[in-house]
Amino acid sequence: MSLILLTPIISGIIAQLIKFIIRSNKQKFSFKNLLAYSGMPSGHSAMVISLATIIGLESGFNSTLFAVSVILAIIVIRNALGIRRYLGQHGRTINILVKELKSDQMLDEHYPHLLERIGHTTAQVVAGSILGLGISLIMFYLALFL
Repeated sequence: MSLILLTPIISGIIAQLIKFIIRSNKQKFSFKNLLAYSGMPSGHSAMVISLATIIGLESGFNSTLFAVSVILAIIVIRNALGIRRYLGQHGRTINILVKELKSDQMLDEHYPHLLERIGHTTAQVVAGSILGLGISLIMFYLALFL
């Protein structure tokens, strides 16, 4: 399988496993945490930074493909830090409103509990980015020597 395809997938899987371990130590054990959106480290950031890094190493940092992957990384990371965090705040507010109107059974039936943590903090994005960068470097240099 192509190193450019395999490396970001491995980075994303490792980030999700780390997130799963961290959440399992803090919360009740749940396999849902394997697919969690938010948390430390950011799997999205790990994947897109890994993709950009491995493309830069394989195709050159002046290549068109590297430029496209950097733009993609900026969009994904901006989304994780901005829009998704903002949606989480909306979810939290709506959940509070529905809870305050709890006497109405219709609300519980028609308005499910919304996710409140679907975005990332800056630290989570930085950790995911460092993870993705590191895994790309390891994979690239392993491929050179094997």
